[in-house]
Amino acid sequence: MVVRGSRRWRVPAYEVEEIVQQLLARDMRYGAAREALPLRIAHAVLVRMEEAGESPDDRVQDAVARNPAVKAAVKAVWPPVDPEKLVLRLLSDPEFLAVHAEGLLTADERRDVLWAKPPRGVKSAKWSAADAVLIDEAGDLIARTHSLGHVVLDEAQDLSPMQYRAVGRRCSTGSATVLGDLAQGTTPWATGSWAEALRHLGKSEAVVEELTAGFRVPREVIAFASRLLPVISPGLTEVASVRDSPGSLSVREIPDPEDLDGALVAACVESLTHEGSTGLIAADARIPVLAEALTAAGLAFLSPGEETTAESRLTLVPASLAKGLEYDYVVLDEPAAVVSGEPDERTGLRRLYVALTRAVSGLIVLHADKLPGALSA
Repeated sequence: MVVRGSRRWRVPAYEVEEIVQQLLARDMRYGAAREALPLRIAHAVLVRMEEAGESPDDRVQDAVARNPAVKAAVKAVWPPVDPEKLVLRLLSDPEFLAVHAEGLLTADERRDVLWAKPPRGVKSAKWSAADAVLIDEAGDLIARTHSLGHVVLDEAQDLSPMQYRAVGRRCSTGSATVLGDLAQGTTPWATGSWAEALRHLGKSEAVVEELTAGFRVPREVIAFASRLLPVISPGLTEVASVRDSPGSLSVREIPDPEDLDGALVAACVESLTHEGSTGLIAADARIPVLAEALTAAGLAFLSPGEETTAESRLTLVPASLAKGLEYDYVVLDEPAAVVSGEPDERTGLRRLYVALTRAVSGLIVLHADKLPGALSA
């Protein structure tokens, strides 16, 4: 009931329901429909005013839409939704999740996504990257995400379907350039194919151009690393390097595992006789041991991200941080350990592929364990 002066105007519940059903039928964003609802109710009031002989204009309609009674009705019928609070409740409230995941998630899957210790509120929640894209998705269902003219997406092979959707919303009416190497996908949700990735991005009709000529990694090194391609990314064309550098690859087996650390230190010293930077890449679990070996040998070393100097050109690199880095010379420790350090073999072999392709001028691979089958083929 809207009170204006001495008059009272009533809109019956069935008519409000009809207005709501009309908005739902238009498949509008939740927030946009909520903004339209008070204007629709105000219009129903104005119709009654006109029937009573009044001549209301747009200013009257706007005033009615802002009327406390109309606002209260809208809040009750179409309540405001905060995307963060919505996702928080879904991940915290088993009954709420069960109702809304009916037919979508099994009981086991619901248990997997629920927080064991729900936070008290949005501000105290420790959101993960996966949670962030859920919130972004919920936000888009409430209010349309602004689309940019063009988006450039690099390292795209590591994105999840939900992350692709988040990027796709930001170029829904624009275009995109997507760059990546499927062989270097090292997340558990890494892209299986570009067709799949583009579908999630909303650009299924995009042109895929496969780049097969390389220049950064020497021919011998990239050929060695490419032995992994049939396993880690079947169907991917092997890269042909334009740089021929004889002697750029050395694969050395160390018969006694006790001698491996010493051999790695010697290989680093050998690489440092050349100009440029040297990276010692190893499985994350091996980093503390190798740090001790380098320190005992009197070799100063840097951590990834630290600038090399004339006095310090050696960097000790955990395999998990090697992506995107490059060194003039690389010494790679125990490929089998790099593979076993990941949750599954495919991800481990992809991590190994990344490590093998960080060298610009030369690569020395040392191993006491047997090389992964694909490399020894």
